[in-house]
Amino acid sequence: MKMLHMIAYLLLWVGGINWGLIGLFKFNLVEALGLPAGIVSLVYILVGLSAVYTLATHMGDCKVCSKK
Repeated sequence: MKMLHMIAYLLLWVGGINWGLIGLFKFNLVEALGLPAGIVSLVYILVGLSAVYTLATHMGDCKVCSKK
């Protein structure tokens, strides 16, 4: 489970940085890599699933939010 958590966390960083670049500079890093459209869609799907996974498991992982 730790590996899944680390992958989800990394994908959240990718998504956050990409959305920040889109908002600030209208620059989509994922599309700029020149990947095929199917791979770009897969990256977006994985980032979305990572967000859902992180939200669902947040209470167990977070030292601030978890019950002491």
